[in-house]
Amino acid sequence: MRTFRHADERRPPAARRASDVAITRFDHVYEVDPRLMEEHVAQQAIPNWDTLRIADGRHDHLDWMHRHWCETVVSGEQLLAEVEADG
Repeated sequence: MRTFRHADERRPPAARRASDVAITRFDHVYEVDPRLMEEHVAQQAIPNWDTLRIADGRHDHLDWMHRHWCETVVSGEQLLAEVEADG
């Protein structure tokens, strides 16, 4: 049984730098460093459980989009290979 403690959900884990522009707080969940967006986008406090729910739903959402809108799905590796070939 999972319990909900409001204070625990409002305090995300410490950010770890993933690149010059990205951080990670949860395994396999990358986000744009909020400091880079604060000037243009108002930041919201999102509970930890909601961040994880959104991340867990990524693949379902992409699968739905592919089924409904795509004729061809191109992998990231394929795109990188094309960019490197053109460069």
